[in-house]
Amino acid sequence: MEFEERLCDRDAWAIGDGCSAERVLDLLSTKTVFLVVRECFYGTTRFEDFVAQIETSAPAVSRALKQLESARIIVRVPYQEPGRRAHDEYRLTEAGEDLLPVFLSLMQWGDKYLQEGRPPLSFVETDTGCTLKVCVTAHPAPETTSDNIEIRLNPAWRHS
Repeated sequence: MEFEERLCDRDAWAIGDGCSAERVLDLLSTKTVFLVVRECFYGTTRFEDFVAQIETSAPAVSRALKQLESARIIVRVPYQEPGRRAHDEYRLTEAGEDLLPVFLSLMQWGDKYLQEGRPPLSFVETDTGCTLKVCVTAHPAPETTSDNIEIRLNPAWRHS
């Protein structure tokens, strides 16, 4: 990347708290918060399932859910099974769904550099069967939403 002429002197300007990347990192500030978002994309909606899937404490998951709810990344949706007390499910909002490329690009980077060529999962567009790839481009491409993605276990993956 290259700065336009008037931005070349980095000492002459500063974004400070206005940096969007910094603000996103503040929002997704803990591993638990990010893993709650991951689990939302994977279809997890109930508190006890978040705790089980993330394998962390209930208080940590509770804090993460509250943080994401206050940032309007998730929303609580009440549900009640017959004969049982009411509970809340957690669903991604539009802002949460818009984290999909962020999530997939981090997964893609980790697959390439941290999995020794053997990523555990692949993300495939349901309609076409094509493996999804996140890239920077100047050309608009049709977007794929999370409800049109199938997650597959890669046969070559072996848990160490």
